Amino acid sequence: MALPFYPLAFMNLLVAATTLCLARPSRLSAAVTVVAAVLWVFGNGPIEGKVLWEFDHTHGLTVSDLLSVAALAIAVWTFSTTGGRPLVRPSRRHRKLDRRE
Repeated sequence: MALPFYPLAFMNLLVAATTLCLARPSRLSAAVTVVAAVLWVFGNGPIEGKVLWEFDHTHGLTVSDLLSVAALAIAVWTFSTTGGRPLVRPSRRHRKLDRRE
């Protein structure tokens, strides 16, 4: 019964990170989405689905791997649209200090 717990947790992480990346695009949310997509590829074992393309007899592209492809596409789009913005915004305190100078 506990077998699909971790893959479902990884899937929830991937969906949450991708949703955050779309809702609040930043380089940090895009980086988290990339990490979640990589974790999903390695952690989706029991719920992979059908094999769409077989590399060899032990490896292939599965239906659930397409979730990572979509998440990576969203992360790349976010990286490209956020441009040179920093990974995190400065805190309010630092912004107030910058205005005084």
